[in-house]
Amino acid sequence: MEDNQKIVIGDKIITRKELFEEKEKFRKVRAAMPFEEKIKVLIELQKIAYQWGKRKDVIIWMS
Repeated sequence: MEDNQKIVIGDKIITRKELFEEKEKFRKVRAAMPFEEKIKVLIELQKIAYQWGKRKDVIIWMS
């Protein structure tokens, strides 16, 4: 594939190369987060999944 292929995300137009560079930067930021912060994010995602799925058998960790 061509490196100059354009991708539209919202109102932003970027190249495939820029997309993968941003993805790698975002991954490094998440990897550097303290463990406690990662757990808080996990709990928030569990709450979203609980509300979205309307299932009562989903376990939400307590912080």
